[in-house]
Amino acid sequence: MQSSPCSFGRLAGFVFLVALSSALLPQAARADRCDDVAKELKNGIDGIKIGQTAAGTVYLAHPKAREITLGCSSKNVSNQMFGKSERKPTPAFIELMASAAAIVFTLPKDDMQRGVTRCYRRLGIFRGDDVASRYRRLDMRCARTKTESSITISRSKDQ
Repeated sequence: MQSSPCSFGRLAGFVFLVALSSALLPQAARADRCDDVAKELKNGIDGIKIGQTAAGTVYLAHPKAREITLGCSSKNVSNQMFGKSERKPTPAFIELMASAAAIVFTLPKDDMQRGVTRCYRRLGIFRGDDVASRYRRLDMRCARTKTESSITISRSKDQ
């Protein structure tokens, strides 16, 4: 049996379409996963509102925080939470960030409460106003200025 050139072209076209669809499929799933995490945050924390999504970042709003964002996965990190509050963060803000990080990184809330509190306690005279630490395989970075303080919680891709 001989194959005709036309059947080879059809087979090559079919293989090309399958390869193209498999290359585009994971990119769509990544954006959906980030939106799903944002919806989990909205359902899990009272008072949180989902704002715009731009450049892999979902902007959130909550009355206890000046600014709160959810960073979606990129080449270096799987997910990232960022929160900004007054210079001395209130216990309500620390609880908000611990709850959000517990949902995003699927860890117990009391462990995240301990990690966020520990990060903020390290700020001061001895360690300075910008402290980076590790807790439960998460990278935590607390920083403060004269008017505000912020925390960034992320997990790198190699973890």
